[in-house]
Amino acid sequence: MRVPISEVTPETERAEVMGWVHEIRDLGGLTFFLIRDRTGIVQTTVVKKKASEAVLQAAKDVSRESVVRVAGPVKAIAKAPGGREITPETFEIVSPCATPLPLDVVEKVPADLDTRLDARFLDVRKPRVAAIFKIRSTVTTATYEFLSQRGFYNIATPKVVAAATEGGTELFPIAYFEKEAFLNQSPQLYKQMMMAGGFEKVFEVGPIFRAEEHNTVRHLNEATSIDVEVSFADDRDVMVLLEDLVAHMYATVADRCADALTDLGVELEVPKTPFPRLPYAEAIEIAAARIDEPIKYGDDLSTAAEKAIGEEMGQHYFITDWPTAIKPYYAMPYEDDPSICKAFDMMHPRMELSSGAQRIHQHDLLVEQIKAKGLSPESFEFYLRPFKYGMPPHAGWGMGMERLIMTMLGLKNIREAVLFPRDRHRVVP
Repeated sequence: MRVPISEVTPETERAEVMGWVHEIRDLGGLTFFLIRDRTGIVQTTVVKKKASEAVLQAAKDVSRESVVRVAGPVKAIAKAPGGREITPETFEIVSPCATPLPLDVVEKVPADLDTRLDARFLDVRKPRVAAIFKIRSTVTTATYEFLSQRGFYNIATPKVVAAATEGGTELFPIAYFEKEAFLNQSPQLYKQMMMAGGFEKVFEVGPIFRAEEHNTVRHLNEATSIDVEVSFADDRDVMVLLEDLVAHMYATVADRCADALTDLGVELEVPKTPFPRLPYAEAIEIAAARIDEPIKYGDDLSTAAEKAIGEEMGQHYFITDWPTAIKPYYAMPYEDDPSICKAFDMMHPRMELSSGAQRIHQHDLLVEQIKAKGLSPESFEFYLRPFKYGMPPHAGWGMGMERLIMTMLGLKNIREAVLFPRDRHRVVP
């Protein structure tokens, strides 16, 4: 019976494994094969004077990245991966691999990112690339564990909608029978509606779509968002929740993904909480002192400004107390100064990871803010209706999964953090 390669130890007497031929070294009388599955690599050595004809024929015919079944006795070999090797009594080619390969899985010949993404099914066979997605899976699991343990309900919201979440034109229109509809920018409106439903604590991990014409290393047009909404909470409450979740994600990866981190050459440091709180006004002053481009109070933060502030802060941090004019209509203004709102961005020194706020829960004020943004309240009637029927105070945030993974692992391009990226130019595979 087949066993995972990681379960084959120097003390194992016999083993049968199945996997891909990672590497072949033919030394004449000996041929070394490295066989790989998702758990690891094992060496198998074919001795031409001792092997059966069937084994010799398979060893001659097999190509790299073919799927094989190998079975035989195991012996301890200090120089072999994992300190053991299998002497094959059976060597079966289960599924041959065509040659030449579109890219080199052992990475002796580096491929550019477009080539890798075009042959993603091969690219993810590389242990270093697979490690990224092992870690991403662990981060997702950690998110569900953390929020479920704190009493959150996991919800699923529509991805086909009739109106923009935040207004504007950054939407993908789709033909929806006799109507025009759009791919959703965010679950924002629906998770707020669930506050009216009395759920009190909800979260969702799901896709969001932004029709922004970016072509950068940190933007995608389809991304994964981790979204949270909490009743009877303010902006400070959900900032604490967010920083605790991020620290938990890092700690869980450090605990469960040691091998994957080794494959990536990453030494993970768990961020210390609480994260510093930096008011927007102070953030603008830091940026203005460090960058050449003009920036003033009321401007959004450019990439250069974010980089300058991140260099100053040197760790995860929050930018708080944003001007109401540059945040979405649902952000709660301060009672004593409505020009400032209870919104925040959670930042990594490289970039923004999350945006959140205490939300407006008063119907009339929300209508005023929608109008102030130049939007039509009639377009948001389905959203506004629950605010007439006992909407509790609430707050929440959304965090980008890909940016989180990108910054956690020091990746150069956000496309490395998603299996099949969707950007301005790529819709296949």
